[in-house]
Amino acid sequence: MRFNEFGRIDIIVNNAAYQMTYDSLDEITDEEWNMTFDTNIGALFRIVRSAVRHMEPGGSIINTTSINADKPSPGLLAYATTKGAIQNFTGGPAQLLAKQGIWVSCIAPGPVWTPLIPSTMPKEKVENFGKQVPMERPGQPAELACAYVMLATDEASYVSGATIAVTGGAPVL
Repeated sequence: MRFNEFGRIDIIVNNAAYQMTYDSLDEITDEEWNMTFDTNIGALFRIVRSAVRHMEPGGSIINTTSINADKPSPGLLAYATTKGAIQNFTGGPAQLLAKQGIWVSCIAPGPVWTPLIPSTMPKEKVENFGKQVPMERPGQPAELACAYVMLATDEASYVSGATIAVTGGAPVL
């Protein structure tokens, strides 16, 4: 978006993430842990903090968490922990910004096929990726789009502080 041309921010979608798979706690270095947190939750916090001052009533902040926030995968310990933090963080600004008319919610995808999957998981996990959910397949990014679009519209003006699960049938309660 060309901020100077429009003078405001209407919608923020925070969807960046970093993950690596580890089989034990000893494999996760302090540097790895800190990088995962800084990328996944630290950057999200800084983006929201900076952008809110340019938002008006009707603005929407949409954060991306994960099914791992509620059902953490042991091999994705650092990633899953940050996704829980994102879900928790979303609830705070939803309450803080309600009086300003800014809505804050998050999407919790289940297994979704992205370039992150083959680049961060062992081959045998990639081959079975997504088979653990009731639909027995990974989702495609386009299958999440309707949830993001809904949260960005005025029709979601009473939706804030929510987590919308797009998980291939796996319940997130």
